[in-house]
Amino acid sequence: MTGIIRSFQEGGVFMYFILVFGLFTVAFLFERTNALYFRLKAIPSNFRQQLLSFISKGDFLGAQNFAQNTAIGCNSGLARIAALGCQLRANGAGDDEVQARMDEALSREISTLDKRTGFLGMFGNVATLLGLLGTIAGMITSFAAVASASPADRATMLSMGISEAMNCTAFGLIVAIPALVCFAIFQNRTDKVVSSLTEGATEIFNDLIFLTESDRAMAGVNQDNRNGLGNRSAAMANRHPAPNLSV
Repeated sequence: MTGIIRSFQEGGVFMYFILVFGLFTVAFLFERTNALYFRLKAIPSNFRQQLLSFISKGDFLGAQNFAQNTAIGCNSGLARIAALGCQLRANGAGDDEVQARMDEALSREISTLDKRTGFLGMFGNVATLLGLLGTIAGMITSFAAVASASPADRATMLSMGISEAMNCTAFGLIVAIPALVCFAIFQNRTDKVVSSLTEGATEIFNDLIFLTESDRAMAGVNQDNRNGLGNRSAAMANRHPAPNLSV
């Protein structure tokens, strides 16, 4: 620990900037790990089937309540999107409105998932550049010392400049490597979650549209059958009028 502190002090002023980015990197690593792995729980595998059982019966309020309870229990963006779609259907919204509102909700969920991951890539790149800048500053100090110092002090000044350069490079890479590796891991995790969320939202939207249209078509067929039966009854009545029993 003492050696690390001494190396930090020998690294010059740019070490403090690298330290700041290192602290931000650690904070974002914990935040992204919590957001993408611990807070984000797997949605039940039978979620869609249970939702369909409500939608197929036309119970959109029941489907909305079921999706909202699932969203609370699992912190699932898909359940929140499904609850919104069922709510719109329950209020009699048309297909275009349901699609537009569910697309808006999907965009918000994706933005929430991906809103801080990109900072890790930036922290890694900046830490590398700060290490390089500290390296250049240390080399400048070394050459200036060689040019202006006395022969007795040249070796000491040269070693101090080289030490500053190498320490900045090392600490910059110590911050940059974990940041870039974790950025790639979190980005891959985000892509998988977003892909699953998009596919699930599309499936639920199609269920809302097609099942509702099937119900409407079935209701129309039943109404046509009832109308046809009434017309046939009237025709039979006209064809075979009731006998006149009056005297």
